[in-house]
Amino acid sequence: MEGAVQEIKKEVSLNDLTPDQKQKVEQIASSIDINDSQGIIQYGVGAQSNISTFADNVLEQVKAKDAGDVGKTLTDLMLTVKDLDVSSLSGESFMSKIPLLGGLVSGAKRFIAQYQSIEHHIEEITDELSKARMQLLKDITLLDALYDKNKEYMKELELFILAGEIKLKELQEKTLPELKAKAEASKDTLDAQKVQDLSQMINRFEKKIHDLKLSRMISIQTLPQVRLIQNNDQLLVEKIQSSILNTIPLWKNQVVIAISLFRQKKALELQKEVSSTTNDLLTKNADLLKTSSIDIAKESEKGIVEIETLKKVHESLISTIDETLKIQAEGRTKRAQAEVEITKLENDLKAKLTQVKESGAPLKL
Repeated sequence: MEGAVQEIKKEVSLNDLTPDQKQKVEQIASSIDINDSQGIIQYGVGAQSNISTFADNVLEQVKAKDAGDVGKTLTDLMLTVKDLDVSSLSGESFMSKIPLLGGLVSGAKRFIAQYQSIEHHIEEITDELSKARMQLLKDITLLDALYDKNKEYMKELELFILAGEIKLKELQEKTLPELKAKAEASKDTLDAQKVQDLSQMINRFEKKIHDLKLSRMISIQTLPQVRLIQNNDQLLVEKIQSSILNTIPLWKNQVVIAISLFRQKKALELQKEVSSTTNDLLTKNADLLKTSSIDIAKESEKGIVEIETLKKVHESLISTIDETLKIQAEGRTKRAQAEVEITKLENDLKAKLTQVKESGAPLKL
């Protein structure tokens, strides 16, 4: 763009030209026939046509190369990258509910499958971007050539303008005054008509030079436009190159890091679960060992028969003996009483029998 600005200068003068260019201006000026209407009309048309053709070529380049397509491709790349939600690594599914291993297996596999699908799409987009980049580079080179051509046509047009201005100055300052003086001197109607015709031709030729200057201005305006198009193309090339060489590889690296961190997290959770389970088991075994050891120690310190049991058995035995002796004593007492009663009954029986015997009465039973 800076180079294009430098090309935009004030109208050139003969002092700005090289010797060869000055010679060509003089040749063009000397070849101008002011009385040739067709020649005046066609003056500088070749250079103007070149400028017009150049402008059409630039327009075709702009129309044929839609930067929006590249922008859409870059947008597709951005949206595709965003489709891969790294946070989905922590998502739950049926498989993820399987103890310990479920989350480690399902989350990573599901994410990797999604990544592989998106990666394939990104490769396709990358190919499109590479092709677009190559086309843009070709366009930049082509626009350089068009830029140089435009400068060439503009220089040619400037020569025609300078030659026309030289001829116009000659006509206005020399030819026309001489013709007017002749007409005034001769008072001839034909001479007067020649003055009028020459004035009209000079006026038309002046307009023609003005048209050439307008064409030059169009050419001047085209220079920064071409550079602007090139600059936009260059920005797109740099953006594409950055996406291919930096953004996509960085994205892939971040995906690998995300998967690695996810696996580390799951492995850590698994290790914590194992450690927690191990600690719980050790604690429970310790408590069980403590209880068992205490019970065993207590039992080992006991005798075969506890003293309390012996005391109870002893007391029961003493009580049994006492009861037995008491019962035996009561039995002896009762037997003694029974013997007294038996003896009394026996004596009573004997007395009765003696009484009967003595009376001589028959014994009736």
